[in-house]
Amino acid sequence: MVQLQGKILTDTWVKATWAEYLAIVESPEYAQAKCYYAQGRLRIEMSPLGNDHARDDSIIGYAIHLFAALKTIRLNGNHNCSYRQIGIKEIQPDQSYYIGKNAKAIPRGTKIIDLDQYPAPNLVIEIGDTSIRDDQGEKRLIYEDLGVEEYWIVDVQNSSIIALAMKNNGSEKITESCLLPGLKIKTLETALRKSWDVDHGEVGAWLMSEFQK
Repeated sequence: MVQLQGKILTDTWVKATWAEYLAIVESPEYAQAKCYYAQGRLRIEMSPLGNDHARDDSIIGYAIHLFAALKTIRLNGNHNCSYRQIGIKEIQPDQSYYIGKNAKAIPRGTKIIDLDQYPAPNLVIEIGDTSIRDDQGEKRLIYEDLGVEEYWIVDVQNSSIIALAMKNNGSEKITESCLLPGLKIKTLETALRKSWDVDHGEVGAWLMSEFQK
């Protein structure tokens, strides 16, 4: 049971009731934290997001929006958005996308997205540095259960991406996005590595040339 008067253990899963979880996430002390809840446990991520994490996050988001624009794919993206099944689950992935027919599923003005009212995002992305093990484990299971169609895990330390297609409560590794046909995961990994040596403008120009081939 979580002791609200004391310091909450971060970057690990802790047993808690839904009421305790809400009390924590609504506390000003955790206003900048990423928060997750599933199966009667919460996880609060307070690790500082460094330069490498932030830059990889930026590159991946830019690449997805550029690809969708060039290929005329309907898409809306969210950054650090909260998705909630009241009393059951809450997730706050680094990036999430509604694609195709779901692109306009969430009306403007929506705060926390109620998953009992709206669909889960089609694509979820976690940018993993210190959290990479959990991104591949517990969070993957949560996204499978929610019916997310595709889940990418960006390994910041190695500039690599594990991309998973999810169906039938399971997942399998893919080398090309099913939701964004023609977008090869290897191309995104190359872009991440290029960003070590050149600025994002140059990476963007390279991505555009690759996507237009």
